[in-house]
Amino acid sequence: MTTPNKTPPGTDPEQLEKTGTVREIGSQAVWSLSSCKPGFGVDQLRDDNLETYWQSDGSQPHLVNIQFRRKTTVKTLYIYADYKSDESYTPSKISAKVGNNFHNLQEIRQLELVEPKTLTLLKIQN
Repeated sequence: MTTPNKTPPGTDPEQLEKTGTVREIGSQAVWSLSSCKPGFGVDQLRDDNLETYWQSDGSQPHLVNIQFRRKTTVKTLYIYADYKSDESYTPSKISAKVGNNFHNLQEIRQLELVEPKTLTLLKIQN
């Protein structure tokens, strides 16, 4: 189990990218969802707007699948969750799995969230 690493005040992924500390690689991937309500899909999940979001429309587990075309090293995921806005839709557990295809995924990290309202870091690789 991994505990969330809160970003220091005033630090955000866009600022870290501008300074060269991190690099956004999500645009190199194909994103898919286990389900979504119309108007609450991948585009809203990835649009950098905290007022828009992904909303699932099916039974659990709710999955976000990120597939890269070639082997890619991912060190950190930035996840924003706001319990006050989302309430029962806010994730309570996030699991990171890796593999060569959907059928051989292995969990490498798990993160428990308790009423979050923050940008959370999930370290994938040390």
